[in-house]
Amino acid sequence: MKSNCIDNTGYNVQDLVTVIIVNWNGKKLLPDCLGSLRKQEFQNFSTILVDNGSSDGSLDLVSEFYPEIRIISLSENIGFAAANNVAFCQAETRYIALLNNDAMAHPQWLKQLTESLENDHGAGFAAARIVYYDNPEIIDRAGDGYSTAGAGVLRGRGSKAKDYAQTQYIFGACAAAAMYRKAMLDHVGFFDPEFFLIYEDVDLSFRAQLSGYPCLYVPAAKVFHKVSSSIIRDSPVSIYYGHRNLEWVYFQNMPPGLLLRSLWAHALYDLAAFFYFAGKGMAKPFLRAKWHAIRSFKRVVKNRRRIQSEKRVVNAYLWRLMVRERFLPRLAMRMKKNEDS
Repeated sequence: MKSNCIDNTGYNVQDLVTVIIVNWNGKKLLPDCLGSLRKQEFQNFSTILVDNGSSDGSLDLVSEFYPEIRIISLSENIGFAAANNVAFCQAETRYIALLNNDAMAHPQWLKQLTESLENDHGAGFAAARIVYYDNPEIIDRAGDGYSTAGAGVLRGRGSKAKDYAQTQYIFGACAAAAMYRKAMLDHVGFFDPEFFLIYEDVDLSFRAQLSGYPCLYVPAAKVFHKVSSSIIRDSPVSIYYGHRNLEWVYFQNMPPGLLLRSLWAHALYDLAAFFYFAGKGMAKPFLRAKWHAIRSFKRVVKNRRRIQSEKRVVNAYLWRLMVRERFLPRLAMRMKKNEDS
């Protein structure tokens, strides 16, 4: 997904990093988020907040109390993916960092991510160690994984944070707290705006890996996440976008040989997911998602041809990055979340 920026004139080339925050009616979340940026040990950065048509006074809050932040105000909610792209077109720094408005960054977050990419010129992007805001000893996300059934994996979710303390190469970065080389994004493109929200970061990670840009997991870059503050888990919205976009990521990015190798598991995953959501009375948004994914066949094929033409790595490398799909543990984790919520 190449950049569609019409005018990429830049913002502040003296800075090394541009931090992008997308906001939609997050006034109550912003003080913790923006306050944590003021406390960063690394100060060679600028911040752009893209507001997706908020109606809760978010813009007044930022204008009054955080004048150092550049605001891009949109008249409507164009989605997380497209809103980030708007800010990306205004950034001319070496690195682009993303932070969710419902997240609070540790003072060393930017320092650790920047130093890691400065010291590892082979890595194209970096993932932070994201822990629960109200239980920081537990992992929310230690980067993103991808399964051999063609589905995203919340790497480390629910595990002890101390068990994910090793710097290593992984499949991808969760956009709630990540850093990307701008040169990489100029090559592979930023988010696909058609995704709107959910799986846009998995798609970007996959495209980056195909083009030969590894992802570095940096556990010292810690972020505290107020999980599902913006999107309710297993809501009709999250089910629809999650399961439509899941198909787009799989069929656009999975190389031919791996597509054949994983297709049976992907079909089984979809079948299991249908019965799970049907049992929760959510079959309608699930089936609507799959139907809309099928209807976009021509677009998917067009994107697939372009993406696969950029492939620079062997299938064995990609397959090693993926984790074996474990249906029963995945189901057990989802059931446990339901009990806890």
